[in-house]
Amino acid sequence: MKLRAGLSELTAFIAIAEHRSFRAAARTLGVSPPALSHAVRNLEESLNVRLFNRTTRSVALTEAGEHLLRRVGPALADLEDGINEVASAGNRPSGSIRISAAEAGARPLILHVLPAFLAAYPDIHVEIVVDTRLVDIVADGFDAGIRILEDVPRDMIAVQFGPDLRFAAVASPEYLSRHAAPTTPQELAQHRCIRFRFTSGALYRWELEHHGSNASIDVAGPMTLGNTSLMVDAALAGIGIAWVPDYHVVDHLASGRLVRLLPEWCPSLPGLCLYYPANRHPPAALRLFSQAVREWANAGLP
Repeated sequence: MKLRAGLSELTAFIAIAEHRSFRAAARTLGVSPPALSHAVRNLEESLNVRLFNRTTRSVALTEAGEHLLRRVGPALADLEDGINEVASAGNRPSGSIRISAAEAGARPLILHVLPAFLAAYPDIHVEIVVDTRLVDIVADGFDAGIRILEDVPRDMIAVQFGPDLRFAAVASPEYLSRHAAPTTPQELAQHRCIRFRFTSGALYRWELEHHGSNASIDVAGPMTLGNTSLMVDAALAGIGIAWVPDYHVVDHLASGRLVRLLPEWCPSLPGLCLYYPANRHPPAALRLFSQAVREWANAGLP
């Protein structure tokens, strides 16, 4: 059977699909936009399908394009990893690692693991894409992800590096001078709460737990944010009650700038981890990075 698509055409297709822009993809690949358009036209003609819906302002994958990206993207990533691994065999390890993470998940590794790792392996490049969505790391072209353990798919290898994660309901003394502190989860309905919205558009429900009793509260309030650090700032400003991981507020609680509410109702979850597909051979760069994360976690460092 004759292969109807060349490697350069597939590389062009994936770059456009990732950037959703011919111009941005052309810059990344170091070619001209007309050359990229020509490569895609050749690919579409050889496959006899339309891969992109194009307007003067936007580029979007067709259903056929989405299917091709899901099937071909991981295969080309494996091919690139194999080439990088062979090239690195007799030299210094090289390659790139693309990671999907929430901001809070990426910060510990940026502070405690990556400085020494990048100094030890100067030819390895790490890209972290911050996103609150629970993305499919394989379909979206990532090598790895960082999430709390319970959000990691079962077919992944997970390297836990954080302690158990505990949530905290917090408010400022100024807010509590105007509003009596809640004594039950149900009383949150009478309070001004700071809500969190995921990139997907979904609002986060507050999940409280105490001795086997659970309360899922869809709070209301004057402000909705998509960033946990800004939620803490809003609580400090007296706007309302925030529900955040307690490592964001430990210093503010110690100083008295924030007060913990309903402490007996705040649950703990398994902590953060780096994860990657178990059914794919990880590239050398990812293997080295996961080992660095594992060694840091096992050392019990902050």
